[in-house]
Amino acid sequence: MGDELNMASDGFPVPDLAAMLGQAVPFDRSRWMPLLPDATWWPTGLDDCPQAGHWPRVDRRAVFSLARRAGTVEANRQLLVAALVWGSGTKAREVKRRGRIFARNSVAELDARLGSALTALREEGAAAAYRAFNNDHRIPYLGPAFFSKVLYFAGDGAVAGPHRPLILDRVVSMALRRLRIVDGSWPLWGWTSSQYAQYLGAVHDLAQERSVRPDRIEAALFHLGSRDTRKGRPGAACWSPAVGPVPAARVRGCRAAGQ
Repeated sequence: MGDELNMASDGFPVPDLAAMLGQAVPFDRSRWMPLLPDATWWPTGLDDCPQAGHWPRVDRRAVFSLARRAGTVEANRQLLVAALVWGSGTKAREVKRRGRIFARNSVAELDARLGSALTALREEGAAAAYRAFNNDHRIPYLGPAFFSKVLYFAGDGAVAGPHRPLILDRVVSMALRRLRIVDGSWPLWGWTSSQYAQYLGAVHDLAQERSVRPDRIEAALFHLGSRDTRKGRPGAACWSPAVGPVPAARVRGCRAAGQ
């Protein structure tokens, strides 16, 4: 393992930067294209992702690269799609669920609400942007587990406030409970804006204690939580903090990067 792990004092392994950025998920472009409003929503950068077995795979690094162009209407749209692709995997059912975002909202609504939340991120910070997505600028069928992914990737640049946005999903929440970072009343979905702010504070504190980026703590929590969710589900995770992305031969059937 060498320098790939930083073993936290409470026993959970923290991935190194390269392993975290290399967390990759397979995707099937052909399942997404019919669901998008038009072809310009597809991030062409995903077409350059490496093939692993039957499917190409997109990792965090690739989505960050796409997110750096966010700010224009077209770039915001493509950031949304890239984050959804990374979070969904290849299962037709999961991709179809994400498709409801485009089927049940007009393009004008999507552009306005996405733009408002990303503006809040730049000008007011992560907690305010989460509040925007969770309240006045809510996009039906885009829940916190996925809009926190959008904010996370958009937050790689300059953002206001003390905390970078981070992904919060069911898998991460299971790890938060297991480590008693939160108490047993912490929900596994539907987190309030104040709960998201609490989560950001806790993870940033852990990151500061270990002198690592906060998203390395989030990635470690995801891995820990996925160990519980994959019991009895072969291929449930496609990344490990010890080794980074798994070999191509093991990609088929891996679970998406958080639900």
